[in-house]
Amino acid sequence: MRKALVVGASGGMGYSIVKELSGRGIAVIAFARTKAKLEKLFEGDPNVTIFTGDIFRIEDLRAAASDVDVIFQAANIPYSEWEEKLALFMSNIVNVSRHQSAKLAIVDNIYAYGRSAGKKVSETTPKNPHTKKGSIRLQVETMVKESGVPALIVHFPDFYGPNAENTLLHYTLQNIVNNKKSSFVGDQKIAREFIFTPDGAKAIVNLALHDHAYGQNWNIPGYDVITGEEIVETIRTITHYNKRVSTVTKNMIRFLGLFSSNMREVVEMFYLNEEPVVLSGEKYEKLMGPLPRTSYREGLRQTIEYMKGNKSV
Repeated sequence: MRKALVVGASGGMGYSIVKELSGRGIAVIAFARTKAKLEKLFEGDPNVTIFTGDIFRIEDLRAAASDVDVIFQAANIPYSEWEEKLALFMSNIVNVSRHQSAKLAIVDNIYAYGRSAGKKVSETTPKNPHTKKGSIRLQVETMVKESGVPALIVHFPDFYGPNAENTLLHYTLQNIVNNKKSSFVGDQKIAREFIFTPDGAKAIVNLALHDHAYGQNWNIPGYDVITGEEIVETIRTITHYNKRVSTVTKNMIRFLGLFSSNMREVVEMFYLNEEPVVLSGEKYEKLMGPLPRTSYREGLRQTIEYMKGNKSV
């Protein structure tokens, strides 16, 4: 890989993918909508060229993808826009990949799997989404596979990490960093899975460099499962934070949904806080070796350190 395009470079996973590629000496086009944020995130990195554009304008994507070998798709849009717009911009990216003869590496979530019945989910687990957003993700995945573009699709659990702002754990961490009362979304006694974005970035870049990885799905788990109580206690030992962390329940989200279309969409996915989906990484380990796995303590320490130093980003 000589040159790569990262779509959604200003988001959590996109940022970490850009940093991972740059750290390997690969030239990167960092694509996102807001120039000021791209400049703050990647200023001074000689391997990174920023490109401001709109994922819904295929002309912008084509210009950004000129002469790239791999396109990393890490962009996302608000839940409330998925039904109308997700397939549209994913179709743009697939068409640009085909036009440029570039391979495609897609960051995906776990929604298409549906409920897991308490079992670890592997790539051979049938996808049986029971939510609208899960069905949309599966439709998009099918479209990618039928396109003929060499693509790999990587399923991740919820993110946390540097610059990963639109996440459940960021919601908890932002008030803790500011030494305010905070909240945790979901039952704090239930163990679930989160992935440190630099680990996810290492995994998807490793796969993208391996020709045999294309044309397949890959599951990349987090370090391990962890309860909300364990997360909060770990944060306390790192920061000496001593304020109460309350619980955000499904009914609270449902109430907020009366005033916000995005919150109405969040209610549908709340099952993941009650019946966590846990991924198996066996397939990756057989082909690539050990999974990148940073402990929650170290990952949270680095995330909090980043947030303290980048409050203006």
